[in-house]
Amino acid sequence: MNAKRDRMKRSLRIGLAQVNATVGDLAGNSARVLDFAERARENDVDIVAFPELVITGYPPEDLLLKKGFIDANIKTVKDLASKIDGPVVVIGFVDSSVRGIYNAAAVIYKRRIRGVYRKRFLPNYGVFDEKRYFIPGERPRVFRFGNVVFGVAICEDTWFKGPPISEMARMGAGLIFNINASPYHRGKIYDREDIVRKRIRENHVWVAYANLVGGQDELVFDGQSFVMDRSGTIAASCRAFEEDLLIMDIDEKALVKRSSSSGVDSAFVTNVAGVLKDKKPKKPAGTHPVIRLNPAEEVYEALKLGLHDYVGKNGFKGTIIGLSGGIDSALVAALAVDALGGENVTTVFMPSKYTSRESREDAYQLAGNLGARIIDIPIDGILAGYLENLKTLFAGMKEDITEENLQARIRGNILMALSNKFGYLVLTTGNKSEMSVGYATLYGDMAGGFAVIKDVPKTIVYEICAWRNGQAPVIPERILTKEPTAELKAGQKDSDSLPPYDHLDQILKRYVEEDKEPTARDFPVLPAAEIARVLRMVDLSEYKRRQSPPGIKITPKAFGKDRRMPITNRFKPSQ
Repeated sequence: MNAKRDRMKRSLRIGLAQVNATVGDLAGNSARVLDFAERARENDVDIVAFPELVITGYPPEDLLLKKGFIDANIKTVKDLASKIDGPVVVIGFVDSSVRGIYNAAAVIYKRRIRGVYRKRFLPNYGVFDEKRYFIPGERPRVFRFGNVVFGVAICEDTWFKGPPISEMARMGAGLIFNINASPYHRGKIYDREDIVRKRIRENHVWVAYANLVGGQDELVFDGQSFVMDRSGTIAASCRAFEEDLLIMDIDEKALVKRSSSSGVDSAFVTNVAGVLKDKKPKKPAGTHPVIRLNPAEEVYEALKLGLHDYVGKNGFKGTIIGLSGGIDSALVAALAVDALGGENVTTVFMPSKYTSRESREDAYQLAGNLGARIIDIPIDGILAGYLENLKTLFAGMKEDITEENLQARIRGNILMALSNKFGYLVLTTGNKSEMSVGYATLYGDMAGGFAVIKDVPKTIVYEICAWRNGQAPVIPERILTKEPTAELKAGQKDSDSLPPYDHLDQILKRYVEEDKEPTARDFPVLPAAEIARVLRMVDLSEYKRRQSPPGIKITPKAFGKDRRMPITNRFKPSQ
C-alpha cells in the first residue's frame, strides 16, 4: 500500500537556469552552464533548461556569418555534453547543416546529445533580425522521460497559435520547455505571460519559460523566468534582473497526457530516460513566489543592470559623468554608483558664467550623497579662447545657438580628454524626450561612450528619480522640483524651446513608439502648429541620433534598431 502511495505521489523535478551570458564568450558561457547544471544535479533536478542561444550569447549578430564562430560553438556544445552526467539539460546553441544555420536547442543526458530542436518561427521586427542569419526548422521534437513527455520550443515559437506547440501537445507532451532571449521593455513580462497563457489554454499543457538575464549593448534581458500550469496560473517565478535557479516539483500525473497517433512520426519522439526514479531529494525544491516590481523600480533595475554589464563586459576601468545640477545627470550618477560603486564613478562639474549657485550646490550635494568623486573645471576661460580665435570670422554677427553649443562642446572635449587619459567610460546624460526632438548638441552633451537614459522619456526620469529617493534620498530635492534648464544663456529654460514635457512625451509616444500621427484632436491643449513643429523636429533630428552612443532600451520602440528612419527624408506627416 505504501509503495502504491509513493508511486502515486511521484513527481518530476524541473529547473530553470536563468543565466547571464555574454555574446561571443563561448568558454565563459559554457562554464556558466556547467556550474548551474551541477547545482541542479546537487538538488536532484531531473530536467533543467537554459535560455535561448546561451552558448553564443544573444544576439550574436554578424558573428553568425563567421564559419569559425559557428564551428567553435558546435564544438563547445559537444565538449559540454561530455561533461554533464546529471540531469537532462536543455541548452540553446547554433546548429548547422548543408542548408544553413539554425537557432537550436540541444537536449543532453548522460554525456550525450540525445536530440536537437530547431526554431520554427524567426522574428524579424524591432530589434530582431533572425531571418538575416537563420533558416527555420521544420519538425517538432518531443522527448520521453519516464512517463512524462516534454517538448522544446524556442521563444517566438510560442507566440503563434498552432504548430509547433500544438504538434508537441498532440504527440503527448504535457510539458513544454520554452527557452528564450526575450529583451526587456517596460511591462514586457505581462505580454509574455498573456501569450503563454493563450498557448496553454489551446493545448492543455504546462509551460516552463526560461529567459536570459543580463545586458548586451543596448538590450537588457530581465529574466523573470516562470512555470505556468494548465490553468494558466504562474506556479513559480525567477527573480527579475539577476541570475537565478528555479527548482520545482510537479506531480507526474499532472504532466501525463495521451498522445494522438494520427500523423505522429515516431522518429521525432526520443526516449531520454526510461524511468522517473523514486527518490528522496537531498534538498527541498524551495519556493519561488511571483514578485513583480513596480514600474519605476522595474525601469531603474533594467538601467542599472544594463550599465553594470556594459561597463563590466567591455572591461572599462570606471565611468565619468558631467554633472550639471540637473535631474538627468543626477539620475545617471545615481545609477552609476548603484551599478558600479562610488569608487568607480568620477563626476565633473564644469561651470560657466551662466551656471547658477543652486546648480553648483546641488551637484556637490549629489556627489557627496553618492560618495562619488567630483572635479571642478570652469570653462569660461576656455570659451573665451575659442571666441578670441573666432572673432574675426564672427565679426558683426549676433550671438546665437553657436555660442551655446560651443559651451556644450567644450564640456564634451574635457570629458573625452579625461576618458582618454584615465580609461574612463563617458556616460552621456540625454533623455529620450531630448534625443527625439534634437535638443542635444553633437560633439557636446552627446559626446561619450554609453547613453544610459537615451530611451527614458523625461516624465519617466522624474518617476524613477522619485522612486530612487524613496529608497534613500540621495538626489537633492531641489533637483526634482526646479524647472529644467541647459544654462547655456541667461534665463534659459527648456520650456522656451519645447512644449511641457508631459505633453511632449505623449506626442512622442504616439509618433515614435506607436507609429501614429498625432493631431490637434489627440492633444487639444496644444496648437496644431506646435504639434507639427514637434513632429518635424523628430524627423530632422535623425542625423543626430545616428551619431549618438548606444543606450539602454526600456520602451517598446527605441531609436536605433527598433526605429529605422532614413536621414534623407522629405515626407511630412499630415496635420
